[in-house]
Order: sequence, then C-alpha cells, then structure tokens
Amino acid sequence: MQESQETHISNHLEEIVAAVSIAPRKKLQNQLLQRALFQPPREKLHLSEEKAKSYASSHEYKKALHELVHCMALTRICYGDSHWKLAEAHVNLAKGYLQLKGMSLQAKQHAEKAKEILTSSIAPPYKDNTDVFKCSVELFHTLGQALLSLQKFKEASKNLTKAEILSKEMLQCGKIIKEEWMEIQARIKLSFAQVYQGQKKSKEALPHYQEALEYTEISRGEKSLECVPILRELAAAEQALGFHDASINNLVQAHLIVLRGTPSREEAAASAHAVACAAVASGRPEHHDVAEQYFQDSMANLKDAEGMEKAKFLSIQDDYCHFLQVTGQDERATSILRESLEAKVAVFGDFSPEVAETYRLLGVADLAQGNQTGAHRKLKKRGKQAERMCLGLDCKAGSRQSGDLAPSSPYCDIYSTLHHSPLVGFQIRICLNRCLLCLEEVWKPMAEYRECQDQDK
Repeated sequence: MQESQETHISNHLEEIVAAVSIAPRKKLQNQLLQRALFQPPREKLHLSEEKAKSYASSHEYKKALHELVHCMALTRICYGDSHWKLAEAHVNLAKGYLQLKGMSLQAKQHAEKAKEILTSSIAPPYKDNTDVFKCSVELFHTLGQALLSLQKFKEASKNLTKAEILSKEMLQCGKIIKEEWMEIQARIKLSFAQVYQGQKKSKEALPHYQEALEYTEISRGEKSLECVPILRELAAAEQALGFHDASINNLVQAHLIVLRGTPSREEAAASAHAVACAAVASGRPEHHDVAEQYFQDSMANLKDAEGMEKAKFLSIQDDYCHFLQVTGQDERATSILRESLEAKVAVFGDFSPEVAETYRLLGVADLAQGNQTGAHRKLKKRGKQAERMCLGLDCKAGSRQSGDLAPSSPYCDIYSTLHHSPLVGFQIRICLNRCLLCLEEVWKPMAEYRECQDQDK
C-alpha cells in the first residue's frame, strides 16, 4: 500500500515537472502567434517585401512570387485601391512573374493594371512625386519586357521608348542622379537589344548590347556578375554576324568573371562549354586550340559528377566528340563514344535517344572503316529505339509541326545514314529501311491530324 502511494506521488511529481518545463515554451509560441496576428499591416508589408527580396536574390522565384502576392494584398489594405504604391506592388508582381517561364501573360496583366492605377493617381499631390515617376519608368520597362516575352515586338519597343524618354527627363530635372540613370539605361538598352535579337536583327541589336554593357561596367564594375549575361548575349549576336573573334573574346571575359566568384561545378563547366562551342562554330583552324582547351576545362569540372551533373558531362562529351570528328580525329572520337556507352545506359536508360544516337554514330564509324558486321549490330540497336518511339514510349514527336522534321529527328538521322554512308551492306539496308517505314507510319497520321486541326481553325 505504501509502495503504491509512493509510486503515485512520484508520477504526480514527474507530471508537474513536465508541465513546468513545457509551459514556458507554449507561452512563448502563443506570444509569437499573437504578435503575428496583431502585427500592424505596414509591418507585415515591410516583412513580406524583405522576404521577397531575399528569395529573389537566392533565385527561389516561386517563393518570392508568393511573398509578392502578399505584398500586393497588404498594400491595398494600407494605401487603398488608387494609390501609386499599389501600382508599384503590381509592377513588382509583374517582375516576379517574368522570372518564371510561361508566366509572361500574367506579367502583362499586372503591368497594365499598374498603368491603369497610375493614370488615375497622377494628380496632386503626386504630380511632383519622384517615386511616382520612378514607378512609371519601371512600369513601362516591365510592360516592355512582358510584351517582348510574348513576341509583341512593336508594342514592346514603344513601351521601352517611353521608359527611356521618361528616365532622361528625370535626369534633366534632377529627380535622379546620373549613376541611377545609368543603371536604368543599362536595363532598357539590354531590353532593346533583346527586341531586335528576337526578330533576328543582330546588326541592330549589337550597338544596344554594347551600350548596355558599357553602362553596366560603369555603374557596377567591369568584373561584376551583372556583366556576364550581357556578354553572353552580345557574343551570340556577334556570332550570328560572323564576328567570331569578338564573340569568343567576350565569352572568355564572361568565363573569367564567373571564375572570380564562387561558381558551382556545373556553372563553371557551362561557362567553359560556351567558349568551346563558340570556337567550334567559327569553323576556323586557328580556334581549334581554344576549343580543345575549354572542352577539357568544362569536362574536368564534371568528370566525377553524379546524377544530373553526370548527364551534363556526357552531353558536353558528345559535343567534344563532334568537334574531334570535324577536325579529322575520328578514331579518338569513336573511342570516347564507345567508352561512354555504359555510363549513358546507366544515366539515360538503354532505350534513350542519347544511347541510340551513340549507337548510330558508332555504326556510321564502323561503316566508314568497312566493318559491316559491327555497323549492322549497332544500327540494329538504333532501330530498336525507333521502333520503341513508334509504339509511343519515349515519343516526343507530338510537338513537331506537320511536314517539318527537325534535322536531329530519328527519321532524318536514319535517312542520312542510309543514303550518304558508303559501303552499306544488304542487311544494314533492310534494318534501316525498316526503321524508316516504322517512323513514316507515325508521322503520316500525325501530319494528317494536324492538317485537320488547321482546317477546323
């Protein structure tokens, strides 16, 4: 009996100790919850704005967008439906949508809503408010970017021109300092360049890219990371115009800036890969050493990688093999491709397009060397991939336009091998023709279906 009472008292004491230790924690949690619930809207707005900036700077754009939606709702509560601050919140939300692929229409809608609010709010006491005019510049620039993403180039250009004129007037009136104007100009000039480049007008885009780079270098510094995307886009325009030396030099400059920071292995590899591809694209023997150097640098960054990085490594390695073939180093390219097969099967799967393409290239190499038995075996494996695609597994042909087969499609690859490769034996022709017939059975009904869709429209 006494033991029973002692046990009961002991249990009771344990419960009291547990309650005492838990109570302060619960009390603190309740206090934090109450503070969050009864926090003034303007404090909540400031907190959401800071969170949005933090997420955007770390490239967490979906989380940033979530906070920007909160900001818009809180701004409406704090300032009402016709205040310029609400227009600014819509502009910021539009910018958030532009960071996400496929959200350009939403960005355009929010920018137009901001324009509607500003049109009704530019009256006393706002007409001399510098913040209102800054918001207007951001509005026209953001709307221009949204229209550019929607490929409405003429409308995009009109809005960018408005942003440029307004920012210049603000500078002349002393509402912004020259350094701030340069930052605005850098973004506007880059957008103008993208408008022209989007229309394949590289010649017109080039001076705008150069101005954007110049303004960015002055305002941010020549070695700033903000210069990297501009240098890459400038290099693409120069390459399109045949200015290969300038293109390679700009990509090398971008690569050096990337390396000055703390890039991930994948970022460093992608940067070096871009230089190598530009050197190959020139087609000039004097650039072969540059291509070799940067291909090696790129692959060295990802040599021991796994998962998605391994897939990237294999893709770069394929580009390197193509470069070796172009420069007459077929044996070396074939050796690398043969060694990569096992890794490709592990990463992409036995019936993947990447593995199938490697079999095709090895088959063509065997044909060139007169090894018809080896070529037949490899091209037969390539044919299995085509059959698997025809059955609907791994088939990506649904996105192709009627009668418009891309040069990299399985149909074109097999057709090219059949009609342009020397020493094609009887068995190999049967195998390749079987693949062609199989693929034709897929694309013919698909073409007819698309024609019917076009007629219905």
